[in-house]
Amino acid sequence: MIAALFFYLFSAVLIASAFAVITSRNPVHSVLFLILAFFNAAGLFLLLGAEFLAMLLVVVYVGAVAVLFLFVVMMLDVDFAEFKQGFMRYLPVGGAIGAIVLLELVLVVGGWRVDAASLANVASPAPPAMSNTLALGRVLYTQYACLFIAAGMVLLTAMIGAIILTLHHKVGIKRQDIAAQNARTPKDAVELRKKSFRQGV
Repeated sequence: MIAALFFYLFSAVLIASAFAVITSRNPVHSVLFLILAFFNAAGLFLLLGAEFLAMLLVVVYVGAVAVLFLFVVMMLDVDFAEFKQGFMRYLPVGGAIGAIVLLELVLVVGGWRVDAASLANVASPAPPAMSNTLALGRVLYTQYACLFIAAGMVLLTAMIGAIILTLHHKVGIKRQDIAAQNARTPKDAVELRKKSFRQGV
């Protein structure tokens, strides 16, 4: 009874906040509603017994992605009048693409059937004594270890590329050279000059 009550509560707030994300005129409010939607989705995952996915949703999406969106929206000086004009100009093309995607989703979901043979090939669930996080970790680091390492290498490459693009040297911009600073000696750092009385440097 309590689980069903929380399910309807989380579902109602999730649907309302997701609708508010796309209808809010203020982009900061949209990001805040998106964070609320993520929290309620994490609550639904907890009700399903997937505590690892719930914590992953909170830590990764709320703690990193949504906060990054919020900082970008608040720091950018966006001209909303020009943005709305561009939205109205591309509305027919966007509406046509959205209708095509919706039609494809309806056809895929309508023609999807699950037979008993495919369900029989599904691996047996984890033992009751094993938690969801432990079962997922065993599968991830044994059966899919190579794919997990490959995904980590792709993310590492993307991070290195972003750092290189950020540290790209431009003409006229001074940057800190840590090696040169550490190699300085007191003789190089301090220079004594003799000047006459009442004369500037």
